[in-house]
Amino acid sequence: MHNFPENQTSEDQWLFDGIVYHDLPTTPMPEVGTVLVTGASGYIGGRLAPQLLARGYHVRIMVRKESPEHGKLWPGAEIVVADALKKDQLIKALEGVQAAYYLIHSLLLGPREFETADLKAAANFREAAGKNSVKRIIYLGGLGDSKTSRSPHLRSRAMVAEELGAGSVPVTILRAAVIIGSGSASYEIIHHMVMRWRFILIPRWARNRCQPIGIRDVVKYLVGVLETPETTGKSFDIGGRDILTYEIMLKKFAGIIKKKVFFIPVGLANMKFYSYSASLITPVPAAITAGLFEGLKDEVICRNRDISKYIPFEPITYEEAIIRALTREEQDKVHTRWSDSYPPAHALAIKLHELEGVPTFITTYSILSDKHCSDIFYSVCRIGGKTGWFNSNWMWSARGLLDKILLGVGTARGRKSYACLAINDVIDFWRVEDIRQDQRVLLRAEMKLPGMAWLEFKINKENDNTRLSITAYFFTKTLFGKIYWYIFHPFHHFIFNDIIRQIVASSRKVHRG
Repeated sequence: MHNFPENQTSEDQWLFDGIVYHDLPTTPMPEVGTVLVTGASGYIGGRLAPQLLARGYHVRIMVRKESPEHGKLWPGAEIVVADALKKDQLIKALEGVQAAYYLIHSLLLGPREFETADLKAAANFREAAGKNSVKRIIYLGGLGDSKTSRSPHLRSRAMVAEELGAGSVPVTILRAAVIIGSGSASYEIIHHMVMRWRFILIPRWARNRCQPIGIRDVVKYLVGVLETPETTGKSFDIGGRDILTYEIMLKKFAGIIKKKVFFIPVGLANMKFYSYSASLITPVPAAITAGLFEGLKDEVICRNRDISKYIPFEPITYEEAIIRALTREEQDKVHTRWSDSYPPAHALAIKLHELEGVPTFITTYSILSDKHCSDIFYSVCRIGGKTGWFNSNWMWSARGLLDKILLGVGTARGRKSYACLAINDVIDFWRVEDIRQDQRVLLRAEMKLPGMAWLEFKINKENDNTRLSITAYFFTKTLFGKIYWYIFHPFHHFIFNDIIRQIVASSRKVHRG
């Protein structure tokens, strides 16, 4: 269930102003048949699926685990559960499909695992598509050559393109460099580096040229090639209007937000140290920053503009893409975010109601109030992110910093929206597992832990009053996990009692239709 602001309804939740583009240069062709979208729960797939649905296509969404939220995210779409690493599931998912978008990548697994997983998934998909006589595959990869690229990430993306193209199904390949848009990992790295650092070291590799592209233009190309049969079996470079160095991209961002930042050239800079440092001060975890920073070793610009012959439109500039992203953040209309698919296995995580037996430890604190249930629920749904966790913020921040140091997600992930909350949304190092209007918000921990943890807010009516309770659940089978609980348990009394008091104190009357 979604928690909507008072002037927004569930019917228009998936069609935020601007999420459906009406200026695409191609004509819808719903007669092509069933279109499969993989990676729809990720950043780009989450932007693509609404466009296809709005243009009248029969869309089948492939997910790794079914969720009640999927019907609300993609109304009218068919949902199929399949894992790209399991060929038998893919064969079933691709039955009756005419065109398939391959938007799967395993970068989130880290540098040691993603290349093997990427190639296996691509090989499975190629074979399953061939067995089902799929007419075409559309793949979004990265600019770079599998033989010459010094970046394992870009090299892997190129190898996936080759693997997909080795079968009987023709593949349309789009190759993009840095994608800029509200919620993209690249945008948030640039944003937070400029916002949080007064001095930025510029190593030699930061002067390599790049051709960034706005997320809006990426989606236009993805839809456009589907609606242009002549692009079947062809490869295209796609990019924005500007060719910039990474240094200039940072400087332009600083200029747009009018912040004075000092850029200091340095002869040498260790790539791993630089990416790790960036992960500590940005919302993006080390597993992603490492892969993206490795891509800075290569010059990634479009070598041809053949795509413009088939899909003629003028891409926006880097500055326009930045301004659009900033505007979306100010409007609190970030439709998808990199954190939607991080950690990579979050969709498969064990839910509280799926535990065998009961949690190892349970502790509950509650408070009675004369506030209305909906007022308290409204306040509960706005914890975390910029709002913080009230008076205990320094404790949450310290725990988040420790998690970042240990290569976890940390608290810097914040929130995608500050007005809405839905199942699978991220709140710092938590993820919403369940939400029931005016009754319950259940959060699942995604920080580094010697076990599994949940935090539950429950709101109950008691005569003329309302009781707000907070319950911490912790499940562990290890001695270290039990020691961990007992070390932090003394802090719970202060932290949790403080949170529920502050939630009640900050509650205000909201519109009740």
